[in-house]
Order: sequence, then structure tokens, then C-alpha cells
Amino acid sequence: MSAWLKLCPIDEIPVLGSRVMSRMNRPNIAIFRSSDNTVFAVEDVCPHKGGPLSQGIMHGNKVTCPLHGWNISLDTGTACSPDEGCAKTFPTRLSDGVVWLQVSQD
Repeated sequence: MSAWLKLCPIDEIPVLGSRVMSRMNRPNIAIFRSSDNTVFAVEDVCPHKGGPLSQGIMHGNKVTCPLHGWNISLDTGTACSPDEGCAKTFPTRLSDGVVWLQVSQD
């Protein structure tokens, strides 16, 4: 079962930046905002060595991990070639300027 969580107004996420949502006993979720106000959510863990993706540099719909420079697609969570791996993604939506995140409730 899943639920939509109201996170914050989009203006609280910097353009080409991120915010982190802490979760008890689970990896944090990094929420990213692109230059066109598209919002992405991925676990805040690079599939390479666990670097904090929220501290990386966002470019287009990708983020570069701050530890070893891996590029991760924020659409799919997939590492860009030649690297291999995947970060878990979460559905997001923007409604009346508010960011919502869908998470499972298990």
C-alpha cells in the first residue's frame, strides 16, 4: 500500500538543488528541483559507494555523485553508461505549488 505525503512548497527546494527527507530505519530520500520545476525523488544513496546524492551537482535531469563522479538519471535512478547500478526512485507530483511524494507504507 502507498500514500502521498505532502512535503513542502516547491519554493523551499532550490532550483537545481535538493532537500533531504529523513526516514526512520530507511535510507533518506533526496528531493531535486530542476530549472523547469520538475521534481524528482531518489534514495539519497549512490549505487556505487553510497555517496549522498543530495550533495551532488544537478545538471538537466541528472545528478553527479559528490564522491566519485557517477552520473545518475533522476528519471529512472539508473547510473549513466559506462557505470552500472540503480538508485531507487519515488513518484512525485506538483499541485498548486506544493510537492507531494508517493511512498509505500510497509
